Amino acid sequence: MSSHRKPRSSPFNGRAVRTVLLAAGAAGVATAVPAHAATGPARSAAVVSDGVYANANRLHHTQARDSFTIRQFDEVDATSVRNQARAVSMGCSVDDHCRSVALSFQIITVAGDAHHLKAVNVGNAANTYCDGCQTLAGAYQFVVSTPHPLTLDAGARRRLADVHRRLDALTRSTLPATELRERVDALAGEVSGVLQAAVAKTPKTSGASKASGGTEKPGVTLHRRLDGWPGH
Repeated sequence: MSSHRKPRSSPFNGRAVRTVLLAAGAAGVATAVPAHAATGPARSAAVVSDGVYANANRLHHTQARDSFTIRQFDEVDATSVRNQARAVSMGCSVDDHCRSVALSFQIITVAGDAHHLKAVNVGNAANTYCDGCQTLAGAYQFVVSTPHPLTLDAGARRRLADVHRRLDALTRSTLPATELRERVDALAGEVSGVLQAAVAKTPKTSGASKASGGTEKPGVTLHRRLDGWPGH
């Protein structure tokens, strides 16, 4: 199942580009809003939230969902981003076990030497009266910071789309949770490699940074949270 939600437009310089293909639906919102100071011109802020939730139980023994989101912003003064994956298995047993998988990949690119970033990444799994169940939640948040707005070229987008297809396949697979964790970690490593290669092509400093003697370098930060039980 595929789900696409167009982010709300803004007259400010925040640009949100979302690419979302879900194994079974997840929602997110992106907004760019002005933050007025006591004096001076309006300042822009970007607020982003993405996530996926899977719940397996006696009526639905298997539920597997994933999301893969790319959001790109021009120069903004402040950015608040959140990524969450939650998986729950409830009320099953060793002889009648459940499997719940929730995986969320979020890629954020922000530009500017002086922006303020708040990043939250949450992955949690719960087995409730569910002996022998397999429950896995994985949240992977990639934050790309560059002085100038980053443009992912066609080659980078093709490679990311290929990772996304393989993530979908892994999410729907019947691999044991322990092996699934390893395979998903490997995909996250590929995403980091694609982003690092894209960042390497960008200027290391902006004009303003050079004028002030700044030395900030572009970079990629991965926030990873995995939680769950492999089952028996």
